[in-house]
Amino acid sequence: MKKFTTLDLTLGAIFVAMMTVGANITSIAPFMVVGGIPITLQTFFAILSGVVLGSRLGAFAMFTYALLGLVGVPVYAGFKGGMVSLISPTFGFILSFILTAFVAGKLIEKKRSFKMFIFAALIGMTINYVFGTNWMYLAYKLWFTAPEGFTYKMAWLWMVVPLPKDILLAIVAGIMAFRLEKSILSKRRFKHIKKVA
Repeated sequence: MKKFTTLDLTLGAIFVAMMTVGANITSIAPFMVVGGIPITLQTFFAILSGVVLGSRLGAFAMFTYALLGLVGVPVYAGFKGGMVSLISPTFGFILSFILTAFVAGKLIEKKRSFKMFIFAALIGMTINYVFGTNWMYLAYKLWFTAPEGFTYKMAWLWMVVPLPKDILLAIVAGIMAFRLEKSILSKRRFKHIKKVA
């Protein structure tokens, strides 16, 4: 297994920074709150990290993001962080970013076609939703105070609001990554990214 290069770590750090911005985009652009629901870009950047950086580097970047938040750096949504995040009903979504990036990256490594970029991005989004929503349901049932009448169906109904946005952004992430693949990432100085990842 090859070690990450300085360029790899720099690219990974960029995605960690983008995840932080994506989590708190409404602080910069308050108009991105629709119906009281903040529109974050975390899922978008998690998918993008996998399809651009590859499975290993993409997952490592997302792991670093999750770890930074746990040690207290305010990188999570609402500029939150700390070990208390572990018991948050939404922490499963943060954990899912690691798996999202890894699986999306793995799919791209097998076949680098336009359709595969879109497919990998949508699969990554699906992983984010399935893992995060199930974690949220278990959290409310086992260790967090659940709203009255809370059910598994209700947990999924909550996810209907951001779903159209995330489907659209997943497709955008796939298209962007494919275009990068055919332009910037095809240049000689970036060739090793494919091999390392």
